Amino acid sequence: MAVSFPFAMFAMLVLLVLVGTFFVVGFNKLRRADIAAQEALGGIDVQLTRRADLVPNLVETVKGYAAHEKGVLEEVTRARGQVQAAAGGDDVPAKAAADAALQQALVRLNAVAEAYPDLKANTNFLDLQRQLADIENQIAFARQYYNDAVRTLNNLTETIPWMVFTGVTGVSKREFYDAPDGQEAAPQVQF
Repeated sequence: MAVSFPFAMFAMLVLLVLVGTFFVVGFNKLRRADIAAQEALGGIDVQLTRRADLVPNLVETVKGYAAHEKGVLEEVTRARGQVQAAAGGDDVPAKAAADAALQQALVRLNAVAEAYPDLKANTNFLDLQRQLADIENQIAFARQYYNDAVRTLNNLTETIPWMVFTGVTGVSKREFYDAPDGQEAAPQVQF
């Protein structure tokens, strides 16, 4: 039995529409996953910047009580500058390293505050500490959100059929936001 010409054209047209639909779905799926990862990285930047913006207030509050702890205050200020510089770029390991440096400097700053009972009772200092604790929780959430978005994106870029579209979409695998080496150890505080 011979296939009629109109049926063959119809079948070819349906096949072409299916392939085109598959291409559009694959392209959009990868682009959406990449945009979600970019958005999540931006969320980390927002939280790191919020924390960095609180640091000068915290440093000024501590300065009045602990003027001779200049080295710790300078370290916090230097680490804050590194976070601000890293927040402007897309280098995830640089962001993580700057974040870790500021986090350790803030631990040292809080250790200095422990030596000054009047400072620990200062309502401004207590409010700043509370805000920093809230931001630390939000940073942890933002990191997890970013890593979840990156996991989704990386799974797509390395599995069939979506990996076929990576070249066309310009989407590639992204780095996870990992804590730098040595982060698992508590920072040493020396006076």
